[in-house]
Amino acid sequence: MENFFYRQPVPIDFGFGKISRLPEILEQMNLTRGLLISAPSMVRRGIAQNIITQSRGRLIGIFSEIQPNPTVLNTDACAAKLRALHCTFAVALGGGSVMDCAKAACFIAGTTFSSADYLSGERKIDHAGIPLLAVPTTSGTASEVTAASVLTDTKRGIKALLSSDFFYPAYALVDPELTLTCPPQVTAASGFDVLAHSLEAYYGKKHQPLTDLAAERAALLVFNYLRTVYYEPDNAEARAKMSEASVTAGMAFGMTQTAAAHACSYPLTQDFGIPHGEACALTLSAFWRLNSSEGPEAERLQAFSRRLGFKDSDALADRIDQMKKEMRMHTRLEEAGIHLADLDELVDHSFAPNMKNNPVTITKTLLKRIYQSLA
Repeated sequence: MENFFYRQPVPIDFGFGKISRLPEILEQMNLTRGLLISAPSMVRRGIAQNIITQSRGRLIGIFSEIQPNPTVLNTDACAAKLRALHCTFAVALGGGSVMDCAKAACFIAGTTFSSADYLSGERKIDHAGIPLLAVPTTSGTASEVTAASVLTDTKRGIKALLSSDFFYPAYALVDPELTLTCPPQVTAASGFDVLAHSLEAYYGKKHQPLTDLAAERAALLVFNYLRTVYYEPDNAEARAKMSEASVTAGMAFGMTQTAAAHACSYPLTQDFGIPHGEACALTLSAFWRLNSSEGPEAERLQAFSRRLGFKDSDALADRIDQMKKEMRMHTRLEEAGIHLADLDELVDHSFAPNMKNNPVTITKTLLKRIYQSLA
């Protein structure tokens, strides 16, 4: 008998050109004094200023000093601006880095503490911050529908997950038109992040029927449309399908959390500078092969692979590897500047809590063997 709990509290407003509805949505929600937290690229292209102009005075400032893999310093600076302008809401316009920063900043703004105090676990998130409307500009993290924020504390050398039900955005406005300007390598890395979310949600220990449905749909869309959107960046249908894949994967892994490929991605990004989605992709096929050949999920993963049109799980993993090569992503550790001498340290840094969500128990010996196979 199935026994599960599913929750997705974020309203999802999806469609091409939906960004034009933002002023109307702000009015309906009676939001009057907000900060636009934006990716620097959106500021450079004038899109951020257009959104402020069209907000009819409801957005009164902009913050865009956010780096990839946002830091606690970025977050604290954003919170300080929210306080200084006496903002009662915020709009996040950008990819995962902007969303992660914005979610935490909307909470931190109502406290007298640093985000580092919460990232370290010294303090607990015990109340809601100001409302956040999330507007993604990449098809990747699905941060607009999850309660998670990943921040880096450079002082302590920690990249960690900050998660709370209080972090769910108040509204997700998903407009695939905003992804049209995504460069090919960002499109590829983001797309592999979606695939990692999908596959890890499907085999993660916390999977359940509703997350299985979303994970399978998202994975199918990625296999069908990621190559198209990489080679044809102006293809509106492919952009829309990848945006759908991203938010659908979010509806899966938001409940299940991620697993081994994501755990490995953290040191690959933090210590070796590999973009997050590409870092997830580096080990994704290896873990799919492992979980499909042994452990409690093997038969399910073989059946899943066949339903997606592959002969078996190995063929699905082969397609992942083939797509990585086509999209000029790292397929070997050596290509990323990671040498055999680095492996012990890389293994030690790979055991984030989500490693335990993998159906096959990952030991240091097993993980080193996986990394060696990718050397």
